[in-house]
Amino acid sequence: MALGRQGDQQMELTVTWQEKMPRSPGHVFYDRLQKVLIEAGFDVFAETACKPSYAAKMGAPSIPPGRYFRMHLVGYFEDIDSERGVEWRCSSSLSLREFLRLETCARVPDHSWLSKTRSRRAGEPVMASVTRFFDRRRKLIAERGLVKGERIGVDASTMEANVALRTIVRRETGESYREILKCMAKESGIETPTADDLICMDRARKGKRLSNADWVSATDAEAKIAKMKDGTSHLAYKPEHAVDLDTGAAVAAEIHPADEGDTTTLPGTLEAAAANLAKVGMAPSAAKPAELIADKGYHSRVVLKDLDDSVWKTRIAEPQRKGISRWHGDTAARDAVYAIRSRLRSKAGNAAMRRRGEIAERSFPHTLDRGGMRRTWLHGRENVHKRYLIHVAGHNLGLLMRQIIGAGTPREATARGLLLLVVVFAEDILAIVFLTVAATSGEEDCCFFLLAITPKPA
Repeated sequence: MALGRQGDQQMELTVTWQEKMPRSPGHVFYDRLQKVLIEAGFDVFAETACKPSYAAKMGAPSIPPGRYFRMHLVGYFEDIDSERGVEWRCSSSLSLREFLRLETCARVPDHSWLSKTRSRRAGEPVMASVTRFFDRRRKLIAERGLVKGERIGVDASTMEANVALRTIVRRETGESYREILKCMAKESGIETPTADDLICMDRARKGKRLSNADWVSATDAEAKIAKMKDGTSHLAYKPEHAVDLDTGAAVAAEIHPADEGDTTTLPGTLEAAAANLAKVGMAPSAAKPAELIADKGYHSRVVLKDLDDSVWKTRIAEPQRKGISRWHGDTAARDAVYAIRSRLRSKAGNAAMRRRGEIAERSFPHTLDRGGMRRTWLHGRENVHKRYLIHVAGHNLGLLMRQIIGAGTPREATARGLLLLVVVFAEDILAIVFLTVAATSGEEDCCFFLLAITPKPA
């Protein structure tokens, strides 16, 4: 399939009945966001980044790649987790159709097109284009002063995978959990166990554990069994963010296996953060190291020794331990731990840890809970990472929009509008009008709603 390109919109040559239909004004948030994207040359950038994924000349041109990213940004701003939901939401809104740059009679791309675009050519060119999209948004906010690169906070959370626990099978034999329970029931004397018998037997047996070393999902082998934030166990992934604590912008967002600890995934996230900061000219160096602030889950002697002479000046909280620490001749680990203790006791260290709890952890409710990614509907860590990067880019764009119009989401932009009740007297009639004003950085978008017209009282 050939690459489709987004040209400048042109007025219709003929007037159809759609032109005469009443048209609602566009949404103030999406109109301003569209202006930001067009001024930044977003469509040309998206077509250049996605060009390797398409044939030079074969078949009909595809839908413009910029529309793919815009639809997923709608999913983030509207808190829609599924791609079917994104399609339905865009189809039901005239303002979103304008945001997608659709012509008058063009239909909204369906969910299957989103899936095919994401998985094109084994995902590598599309993954590269998504990464470049994330880099482009980060450069855009860096130009606005929303990336400092001086204090980086790292934190991780959990994301429920699109797999049920009942789909797990034994790695050695391939038997499902239900089949093993049936064998145990037959050994105990129950020839034809019912579902209630299996549930009672599963609850009564002792020492049951679900280990990733013994069990794997038959549907999504990359999803791992993990304990969620609410204490329940699910097959999940582990998103990890590196956040600029001075502005709240995410400089790196990685998806790791859920069974890997924080000390294991930290080097990969820091490598991505350093590479992304280098792209905007803020790479940490030995002469000017960046502060790394993290909670006690990232504290280990191996990590502290590796980061001691690196480009990162670490401030990692130390967990409380009973007794005294024994170093067994490891003076490098001792010096690293003592150095971090002194940094944490300082005034700057206390302020940085408080800032980490406020800013770094806030990025997960925005992306996962309000952004619709707490549970993914995709299979495979690479597929999940492609969409997750777009949602994190939407989080960064929200910071930019908050700087421009004072609102980071469409709902917030609507809530910040003014509502006035206007009573108009004109000769012999009285009109009652609701006037809504959405203030957008010096400009005003007004909507009028006529409630009633009555004869003017004597």
